[in-house]
Amino acid sequence: MKRDSIIFDLDGTLWNSTEGVCISWNEAIKKYSDLDRVLTQEELHGCMGLQLPEIADRLFPELPKEKRTELMDMCCELEEVYLRKHGGQLFEGLEETLKTLSKDYKLFIVSNCQDGYIQCFLEVHHLSHYFIDVECSGATGLSKGENNKLIIERNHLQAPIYVGDTHMDATSAKVAGIPFIYASYGFGQVEAYDYTISSIKELPQLISHIS
Repeated sequence: MKRDSIIFDLDGTLWNSTEGVCISWNEAIKKYSDLDRVLTQEELHGCMGLQLPEIADRLFPELPKEKRTELMDMCCELEEVYLRKHGGQLFEGLEETLKTLSKDYKLFIVSNCQDGYIQCFLEVHHLSHYFIDVECSGATGLSKGENNKLIIERNHLQAPIYVGDTHMDATSAKVAGIPFIYASYGFGQVEAYDYTISSIKELPQLISHIS
């Protein structure tokens, strides 16, 4: 069966926002906590793909759970302000690739982010018109795999495929019962995958040969 749709991860697959996230989260730490620390982009790379409570546990273990949640909320609030103004780094050839793919496939995004983050990406880079629907754990409280299922059911997809860069993305595709394309140029290391690309620009040619 020919593929009819593509579900994308966001961070490490479509863009790299870690510079802006790092700047805004450090501002939040300075303004809204007594922590004497500065986050690095490398630390944030290690958190990509995790849900927000897991990120808070990893980055701020010294804080009580309630304080961790409060600080993470402020990090996300300042992050959205920053990204809506400055955007992030799109991977080379992204818009041209989306334009090509959208002619033959329905495109979607599923990410383990807060509600509003995907919208920042779409709005600041003027990419909304390429995507049919999006979903995230911040809106549903569900895992990425379950959100993949939601997208599939809500849009009556017959033969979707998932593109992501971490082992959690691979797991989410398995949970949803769909093939997985590993974006090896992203942040993660994945050992089990169905297909792989080293650049987003390789996707149209690859997917045209996948049945």
